[in-house]
Amino acid sequence: MHAAVATGIDAPLSLVERDVPTPGPGEVLVRMTACGVCFTDLNLVRGHFPFARFPVVPGHEITGVVEAVGEGVTFPAVGTAVGAQFLADSCGHCDYCVRGDQILCPAKRITGIVVDGGYAEFAVLKAGFVTPLPAGLDPVAAAPLMCAGITAFNGLRQAGTRPESRVAVIGSGGIGALAIRYAVAMGARVAVLGHSRRAEEQALSLGAEKFIVSSEQDPAAALKDWDGGANVILNAAPTTAAAAAAFGGLAPDGTLVLCGYDNTPLSLPSQPMVLNRLHVMANPSGSPHDLRDTLAFSAAHGILPEITRVSLDQAPATLAAMASGTAHGRSVIVF
Repeated sequence: MHAAVATGIDAPLSLVERDVPTPGPGEVLVRMTACGVCFTDLNLVRGHFPFARFPVVPGHEITGVVEAVGEGVTFPAVGTAVGAQFLADSCGHCDYCVRGDQILCPAKRITGIVVDGGYAEFAVLKAGFVTPLPAGLDPVAAAPLMCAGITAFNGLRQAGTRPESRVAVIGSGGIGALAIRYAVAMGARVAVLGHSRRAEEQALSLGAEKFIVSSEQDPAAALKDWDGGANVILNAAPTTAAAAAAFGGLAPDGTLVLCGYDNTPLSLPSQPMVLNRLHVMANPSGSPHDLRDTLAFSAAHGILPEITRVSLDQAPATLAAMASGTAHGRSVIVF
């Protein structure tokens, strides 16, 4: 099979040929249909994950078809269209695992960082951590739902988004664009914060009622003028500073959700937090049941991202464009 391999920090991806792997007990062999290219893949080769295992096949926005199953696997069956995400597996016996919060397992392993992921024609995955695709869901366009989708959907859900909630989304790229659409489909009112007006037309077309340009006005003050502030602020921008700048725009009992961040510490004012019972949380993706819910909700509401199709041979150039800031939208490797 053909594969793209990350061999080390700051090293370009290597395009290689490998033997097709064989699934072991509890595993399935998946023939790739598509794999989304995520900013996390770029951060892998930048050295942001000290627990990474090199060499490794990147990619955790996986869709494909079960080609073979290992010993003891009764589900999913050969021929089932499945998706796989950031969470490769977990210990299965800690309190988090037995309660269905495998994403919080201290022993969890990450697809495309610790175990081989989707930048290859085949991948061996744990049977309990792949999710059947809903009927009719385009497996190519759906690939980014395995990361950007679940991160946005689960972040909104964990923060308590409900009908008539005022949701502010910082950034309208991959996670942000999906967060806008999910929040609108949940019945929420949506404002979008951007550094410039470049994404204003897109944000409004996705259902936002308000667009705030943070370079032209104080984002916190602008949100406070929005009927008293946002109940939820979801930061989809890859900078912690953007979240901190908007934090003062929360309504009482509001929640800031970090889905995007950088290495800058988050500094927040203590007294307003205490007096207004404000909350801060982060969302690292989700567990298998969260992905199942994300895909079902996306299929029911017709939510799919706009994508650019690329080949596996184009994966190194796609990551380079992402690093230089010249990539636009979600790129998906199509096999």
